[in-house]
Amino acid sequence: MPGMFVFPGGRLDDDDRLMKSVGALDELSERRLLAGKPRPTPTRVRALALAAIRETCEETGVILGRRDTAPPIAVSSAWSPFVDADVHPNLDALTFIARAITPPGRPRRFDTRFFVADRREAAAELPNVAGPDAEFVELKWLTIADARREKLPAITKIILEEIETRLKAGFRKEIPVPFFHTKHGKFHRDELI
Repeated sequence: MPGMFVFPGGRLDDDDRLMKSVGALDELSERRLLAGKPRPTPTRVRALALAAIRETCEETGVILGRRDTAPPIAVSSAWSPFVDADVHPNLDALTFIARAITPPGRPRRFDTRFFVADRREAAAELPNVAGPDAEFVELKWLTIADARREKLPAITKIILEEIETRLKAGFRKEIPVPFFHTKHGKFHRDELI
């Protein structure tokens, strides 16, 4: 999405299923991720969370994880920054907050799960990740109000509203997770409880 501010993200890689991690997704996040259709396996759910951690590192340089007694072992070059920083990806850092499927008829469709993490869960940060030859040209930490003033895709605006609602409610994990999709040509917002 050239010229737009978006969240980091990408696709699930086969190696995401193999990467060792510390911690576990909270019970509600895992249950809601397992509620999807087609019904995912616990292995796929774990891999989706690890993909979010890996993509965040690749695109922003933020390494969500923690140090452990044993060094991490990379299963592919995509996970090398974790080994170099001596950091294990930490599933405890993530909370699942939304799912969205791109409407039919678009040139590219995505079935996206959105996770959030507290910035304090970053164990390390790589310098100079963004630039003219990188996937992201510019990285910014923005307040939600500042982000709304940027050029954003519609789904990013919707997810920002979801985050703001959760923050105002004390970020309680019991708040249902929205599932945005199109059915019979109409936009729907279902809830995963």
